[in-house]
Amino acid sequence: MISLNRLFGRSPTTQATAAKAPNLAEPLFIIGDIHGCLEQLESLLDTIWKKDGFDARIITVGDMIDRGPHSAQVLQKLVALQRVSGARLTCLKGNHEQMMLDFLAKPSENGLRWIQSGGINTLESFNISLQGQLTSLEDLADQLRARMGAELLNWLQRLPTFWTEGNVGVVHAAADPALSLEEQKEDTLLWGHNDFRKQERPDGMWIIHGHTIVKEPRIRAGRISVDTGAYKGHPLSAAVIKNGTIDFLQT
Repeated sequence: MISLNRLFGRSPTTQATAAKAPNLAEPLFIIGDIHGCLEQLESLLDTIWKKDGFDARIITVGDMIDRGPHSAQVLQKLVALQRVSGARLTCLKGNHEQMMLDFLAKPSENGLRWIQSGGINTLESFNISLQGQLTSLEDLADQLRARMGAELLNWLQRLPTFWTEGNVGVVHAAADPALSLEEQKEDTLLWGHNDFRKQERPDGMWIIHGHTIVKEPRIRAGRISVDTGAYKGHPLSAAVIKNGTIDFLQT
């Protein structure tokens, strides 16, 4: 585990921004796209707990599933942790969770898109195999619902799409810089917005996000990017906001 120090305004990947230093009441750890990488998640959580204790405030930015090998186990671990820690752990919904929910709602319409986007790995993590079967998409959805169980499915359906406190916001993909987080369209938060990387926010909000893979965590014009492509064998990253500074942890 390595720690990458990125003090406010002192990073080589930081550009000038009108935003003031992030203002939070207590430290916050924001974990990037996990994509079924259980071992990396466990390693990063251990480092966070060693730094800030087991009551550390943690947010995951969504895309907990698909592409990596252990999506079912990642979800089960996060649900169990949230059952113990309550509001100290917030898991946001990403576009991959939404694609899976769309598949479960309308398998014939949405199944192939999700499966081809990494859903096959999630099915396999729930011990559902497509190999050697003439299984309809509806049958696959029925199997997945049964393996997930009602508690996990309800948990996924209730996932929030953003988190905010002070001048800090966390989303999965992006936020329209012209609107407050409360005014955002869900598609923007889950899939992105054309102006997100082109325009600075006039309200000075810091926006932490995943979705778009970067070589290393970075800070640019009030945007903090934390998806470093863990499922590709790259590190799983987390931003750490504490006492007005922005640091990063990586596996």
